[in-house]
Amino acid sequence: MPRRTAATLATSGEVLRLIRSGEAVTRADLGRVTGLSRPAVQLRVGELIERGLVVERADAPSTGGRPPVRLEFNAAGGVVLVAALGASRTRVAVCDLAGRELAGRDFAIDVEQGPDVVLPLLLDTWDDLLGDRPREDVKGVGMGVPATVEFARGRTESVRVMASWTGVLIPPIVRERFPVPVLVDNDVNALAIGEHRGVYPDLDDLMFVKVSTRIGAGVIAGGGILRGALGAAGEIGHIPVRDGGGVLCRCGNVDCVDSVASGTALLRDLRAAGKDVKTIADVTALVRAGDAETMATVREAGRRIGEVLAGAVNILNPSVVVLGGDVAEAFGPLVSSIREVVYRRSTALATRRLRIEPSRLGAGAGISGCAVMVLDSVLSPEAVDESLAHRAS
Repeated sequence: MPRRTAATLATSGEVLRLIRSGEAVTRADLGRVTGLSRPAVQLRVGELIERGLVVERADAPSTGGRPPVRLEFNAAGGVVLVAALGASRTRVAVCDLAGRELAGRDFAIDVEQGPDVVLPLLLDTWDDLLGDRPREDVKGVGMGVPATVEFARGRTESVRVMASWTGVLIPPIVRERFPVPVLVDNDVNALAIGEHRGVYPDLDDLMFVKVSTRIGAGVIAGGGILRGALGAAGEIGHIPVRDGGGVLCRCGNVDCVDSVASGTALLRDLRAAGKDVKTIADVTALVRAGDAETMATVREAGRRIGEVLAGAVNILNPSVVVLGGDVAEAFGPLVSSIREVVYRRSTALATRRLRIEPSRLGAGAGISGCAVMVLDSVLSPEAVDESLAHRAS
């Protein structure tokens, strides 16, 4: 990253960035770091205080005389609305400007009921969670959806998967109720962002793999989310495996790892083998009971996932692969099989320091990632400066 100069640090947005990061916590710090004059610092800090983004604390340590006033980012100066949608489960929340959840709600809904059903439910839930809070406090909206997303436009591109969502521009629909910036990304990208920022902030390269109703991945490369040219990066669920048996995938191809090793595939194969399983919890019970056929099916799913991940590890060389989703979290044998194949089939250099770890945040990574995504956007120096200029005009 190029070295920042005093000229680039001259705006109120950049001053807020320094206060948020802790690089400067007093006016004297700001003057020293930015090279701004005392009146210029005072002007910018005054704008941020008036906007409610910064507060003053008279508890900074003193080196003699009156203690300096400490400047602190005001996380209570607004909220963001976030939603982490899964294929069958969704969590909706209101977070403060530090990404901390203030109120939330879980509910089961099949997203394939379509946007005409799901989006009004989200909007009504946000309204309910906001309660008496002024709607002007809402600074942005962040959503993760289980579909390929053209990130720049917030447009879902699911084709045969989630067909009712194909071509839906989500931001304009949300802005009819909440006229603020709306960011939409793939659900696993949101999980990757949340896990990276919350657990592995010091690592620049991470891959989050969700094994649940479906299989997908989110990739952190060089410290940021890798979306690709249009948002299709990380679609490992539609990489074919060898000897998959010709299973037709929802995408139209055959033997995609999603079609042979996801939670949906496990339930299908075990039912075909005569097992009475309706949910992943039923499969977990059979695994814990030591049912040999179920254990073998789960291990085979892990090997197939590991086969795909080995190729991804060779290409991306992550420091850590994080395994999340209810299937990965429920089955130790599946995770063991994934590890075995990845370490055996990836190159020695790519696996020399590779860690394969379970998600520490679980489903909470989705909400956290959505909050980080929208906060990084609406609190960026450029966005803050634009907002201040618009308010002054």
